[in-house]
Amino acid sequence: MAVINANAEAEALNDKLAGLDLAGRLSLVAGLGGRVVFTTSLGIEDQVITAEIGTHRLPIDIATLETGRLFAETLALIEETEAQYDIHIQRFTPEKADIEAYAAKYGLNGFYESVEARHACCGVRKLKPLARALEGATIWITGLRRGQSANRAETPFAEYDAERHLLKVNPLADWDLEAIKAFVSENGVPVNPLHSRGYPSIGCEPCTRAIKPGEPERAGRWWWEQDETRECGLHVAEEASALAAR
Repeated sequence: MAVINANAEAEALNDKLAGLDLAGRLSLVAGLGGRVVFTTSLGIEDQVITAEIGTHRLPIDIATLETGRLFAETLALIEETEAQYDIHIQRFTPEKADIEAYAAKYGLNGFYESVEARHACCGVRKLKPLARALEGATIWITGLRRGQSANRAETPFAEYDAERHLLKVNPLADWDLEAIKAFVSENGVPVNPLHSRGYPSIGCEPCTRAIKPGEPERAGRWWWEQDETRECGLHVAEEASALAAR
């Protein structure tokens, strides 16, 4: 689709989604046609979306990026979630050759040494698998929320992802953490036990720590870097462009 038309379509969809509840948003998107993919990190907000997809049997593919460095608790939650909602979560893993090439250049844990090395690791373990997860998709659903970080404060309900040439939908954009927790409690949604141990945002184990009182939700992600660099590239166009070119 032409970029101008795609942006207009995204703006119109954004307006429609704003007036609906979560189930309505997901149902509307699922009915737009084409392949719809939800990528989950198994975090608490993503679990809310998965619960609605599973409960309402919506025709939305669910995928996760199994990076090879996830917490054991996250891996266990994948199977628990599949069993509870009778769904299949497709796993996308990094290529062995890419991991070996990264380790040869930076060292296996070289991401601690520079932003470049960390972005390269995310490129191998997350961006390339994401590209495979989204092959043939027309709509990409995410769990992005405005309250997660300053970088995400303006997150719309729908936008055109020019890098991947698809519509990106963020149905929880206006939900705060308290609303997320209330939904989980009321609906018996399984969540990662690490959330109760001070991890509101959970990624790869070497790159995630518990947060301190008063810190933003995502302060524990890549904590050794400055705030403006704390994205992996999945949701930042500039990062996606740079990493895809490597």
